[in-house]
Amino acid sequence: MNHAQDRPTLTLQLAGRLWDFLSAGRGHQPCDVLVVCGSYDLRVMDHAAALLQQGIAPHMLISGNTGNWTRDLWNRPEAEVFAERALALGVKRQQILLEPQARSFAENLALARAICPDVRRVTFVTKPNSIRRVAQTQPIHWPDIDFSVDAPEFAFPWGVSNMVGVFGLIEEMVGDIHRLLRYPRLGFQQALPIPDEVLEAWQQLIALGYNRHLLRGSALDDLPTTGARAANSSQAS
Repeated sequence: MNHAQDRPTLTLQLAGRLWDFLSAGRGHQPCDVLVVCGSYDLRVMDHAAALLQQGIAPHMLISGNTGNWTRDLWNRPEAEVFAERALALGVKRQQILLEPQARSFAENLALARAICPDVRRVTFVTKPNSIRRVAQTQPIHWPDIDFSVDAPEFAFPWGVSNMVGVFGLIEEMVGDIHRLLRYPRLGFQQALPIPDEVLEAWQQLIALGYNRHLLRGSALDDLPTTGARAANSSQAS
């Protein structure tokens, strides 16, 4: 794919629709534990450490093995890299629990739940564009808790991590929308109405060649039918 042939203004406009939708719902509250979802972006850990030091929770559970980006970035689990960062930021070792096996949000939540089965209030900390996916995973893999999902504050496109760059993040967000469409059918996430303008931007970005993080099979087959899309749009408004 030759990104140089893209129309940058159109591409960023379309991607901005995805960003605004995927990053909606950010918040935190006093809780029993912070569950930090590992990734390539250490600012997630920075934000979680700041929340802990503000007294939002008594301890944090850092979850993550490797994923699409980090398998080539680090030679150890995300949880270990994040924990090292937390210690450097002044978090006490006794405040940290590690879960270094998870390779998806479903596993982040399910394995964290297994480690902390008695907690009732959780704040998940993740990347901004992952807020929706974590929120939709919670009812399936860690129900019956009072929860919120938080993320560091930065803007698209200027605040994007240089680990992946703007084009890499667009690829990731196209994949995020695809997972929100398909995963409910597979039992991995709760269904979420996606506005038509977001679905239209998603299709246009795929047509522009942003397809590296799509799931196998035809992505457009996962679009709601015309009638379902009308209902989808009505529910989302």
